Amino acid sequence: MKALLNTLLLLACAVTATAQEAISYQTPPQEILKLVDVELAPSVLADSKKENMLLVYRDFYKSIDELSEKELRLAGLRINPVTNIGSRTTYYNNIEYLNISSKKIQSIKGLPEKPRMANLRWSHDESKVSFTNTSEKGVELWYVDLKKLQAKRLTDAILNANMGSVARWFKNDNSLLVKVLPKNRKDLIDPDNAVPTGPTISTSDGSKAQNRTYQDLLKNTNDEYNFEQLAHAELMEVTLKGKMKAWLPSAMYTSIDFSPNGKYVAVTQVKRPFSYIVPYRRFPQQTDIYKNNGNLVSAFNQVPLIEEIPKGFMSTRMGKRNLQWRADEGATMVWAEALDGGDPENQVDFRDEVFQVKAPFDGQPESLFKTKDRFYLVQWGNENTALFYDYWWNTRQIRTSLFDPSNLDQSPVELSARNYQDVYGDPGNYVTTKNEFGEDILLIEDGQAYLMGDGYTEAGQFPFIDQYDFKTQQTNRLYQSKYTDKIEELNDAIDLGNGEVLVRIESPTEYPNYFIRNFNNDTLTQVTDFKNPFESIKDIHKEVIKYPRADGLELSGTLYLPADYDFESKPDLPLIMWAYPTEFKDKNSASQNTNNPNEFTFPYYGSMIYWVTQGYAILDDASFPIVGEGDNEPNDSFRDQLVANGRAAIDALDELGYIDRDRVAVAGHSYGAFMTANLLSHSDDYAAGIARSGAYNRTLTPFGFQAEERSYWEAPEVYYNMSPFMHADKMNQPLLLIHGEADNNSGTYPLQTERYFNALKGLGAKARMVMLPKESHGYRAKESILHVIWEQHQWLEKHVKNKTE
Repeated sequence: MKALLNTLLLLACAVTATAQEAISYQTPPQEILKLVDVELAPSVLADSKKENMLLVYRDFYKSIDELSEKELRLAGLRINPVTNIGSRTTYYNNIEYLNISSKKIQSIKGLPEKPRMANLRWSHDESKVSFTNTSEKGVELWYVDLKKLQAKRLTDAILNANMGSVARWFKNDNSLLVKVLPKNRKDLIDPDNAVPTGPTISTSDGSKAQNRTYQDLLKNTNDEYNFEQLAHAELMEVTLKGKMKAWLPSAMYTSIDFSPNGKYVAVTQVKRPFSYIVPYRRFPQQTDIYKNNGNLVSAFNQVPLIEEIPKGFMSTRMGKRNLQWRADEGATMVWAEALDGGDPENQVDFRDEVFQVKAPFDGQPESLFKTKDRFYLVQWGNENTALFYDYWWNTRQIRTSLFDPSNLDQSPVELSARNYQDVYGDPGNYVTTKNEFGEDILLIEDGQAYLMGDGYTEAGQFPFIDQYDFKTQQTNRLYQSKYTDKIEELNDAIDLGNGEVLVRIESPTEYPNYFIRNFNNDTLTQVTDFKNPFESIKDIHKEVIKYPRADGLELSGTLYLPADYDFESKPDLPLIMWAYPTEFKDKNSASQNTNNPNEFTFPYYGSMIYWVTQGYAILDDASFPIVGEGDNEPNDSFRDQLVANGRAAIDALDELGYIDRDRVAVAGHSYGAFMTANLLSHSDDYAAGIARSGAYNRTLTPFGFQAEERSYWEAPEVYYNMSPFMHADKMNQPLLLIHGEADNNSGTYPLQTERYFNALKGLGAKARMVMLPKESHGYRAKESILHVIWEQHQWLEKHVKNKTE
């Protein structure tokens, strides 16, 4: 018997060994490749007056060489210890200057050679822009004089951009407050060659610490040491002539925040003790307020290590939180404090109270208002008008209230309380303007405020501008887009009194471009002229379809058909369905449609739209609502609703005569991957599936996941029923699993895919696992992305389009 067991073990090892493929990076078919390898238009950064724009260019992908640079993963950060900046930073490679009135695009002289620019920031007068440039040696500070269109390097590669704020303009715009590497930084410990000095031990004293499954946490004393060395920085004042002056000594600074009048600076730093179960944002923190010459004014706030807070998404810590400067005053600090012990289970009249204290911050705090639910934010207006918002996740409710900060004896006036998932009822966002301090405040003219909204309706999307009277609470519609063949995004106000607004207009075949809309005289002036890089798919068919679920809930999705599709003969096409589940607390919100057929067709690395060139029908952004009304939680019936959502889409497309329902693939990323595995396990509606960067065993995320706030021990049947891993024996359709080996997303450890694949393989299911070196939750390297598309193409061709079984 022992000999037989050894033989079987060796046989199993041999089977496992021969199942591995040594394969180099592959590329997809040419029709897809030319949609992936394109040069995109720049991002646009407009100044507050909408007089000038910066056109900022970047490479759409990184290279695998870039992702292979040295990386340390510490306390929720990913750091390149050689250059001292986030190892996954998005870099820009060029900046151009566009004057809106003349539409003239001008180059910036003197930009770095082989630029890797990041951390762009306008000066207060918007005549300059600072940025960092990452060289092989480290991070440099640069700025652009927009009047001269000239770039200049201010420092050598001495900046510390590893954590939080890097550089902030002083109010005079003649110098910046900058984090630089400390002179006494010690050498790092190489984690690959470090010799352990003992075990790592964690203890529990009986207090509940129910935290999400964070990644990249500190693991041992070597990690603590390296984190501390990489986090420490000195604060220096750097003038535009490149002169440097010490401002504060070395500490683990996270944020630098100047008061609106520029006379004070709130500086926050991380302190010890560190934690092995939460990221650095929950380490002890200290916020001090200094004069702008570096003299300490107030040791304003101390926050202890936050490992333990009450259970629930609406729980919070005690003490001052949400620290912010009051935007309509020179130097007033505002913050919130919990009145319910931070515990959403406690029943109280008010959840939070918001306070303020004026410079020099040593007076008695003054109460501004109390909130019925959890404090969200304040929007300051003029001296007697401001708004505050509070919300409650469990009911999906957000409340807007008006108050007079100059007369706190008056009670706030509730303006609205609405379900924030109700997009049809969304009143829009209040328009802001810059005040004398350069801060964003409510735009109020003669008691009238303005709102800009997306304008989703049952009939389509029609963005709008409303005028709102705070006294009468009456709304007057000033403008609503009438486009039925395009999308007009109301980007920002220019001069609402004269009817001018900056808009962005697009259509399925027209690349998004910027215009000045004057809605008083109905004129449209084009500002940018970016070309469509996806001309090869401009003739594909695109429409939004609506269809009912078995229980009557209305669903929708965006359907793409090949350009040469014959609508007379209606050949049955293979279908790829792409979706992502969303939880709702009411059916009305769940049934609302936010798909717009007029949106520009923009394939990106994760898109399935590429395969419309290969003879597939694509249902993109298919509705997958998971509804739990009243006391019922959405996940109580997750699987049944999931299957019903997918089946409704297939039934609708089959009835329209577009698809072969025996050749349907379902695909998703992250929670969409979790969805995909569940659909293949619990229905026979699909020929195959593609699951990217997902989690498949919910017991590995026992203190909640996605929108589930109950722990495993409170709802074990939910965790079990929702986990594809627990039902791997039911998998009878081919599943392609893809995952980045360096995934940093909470809960989606690479281990999730590895263990799930092992279960499928052990149970005889058809599966393929592709682990992408160096890639995180989203994929960045061009080599990886092209290979992922190739893998998906091979899988779809074999198991869907040319399905034989």
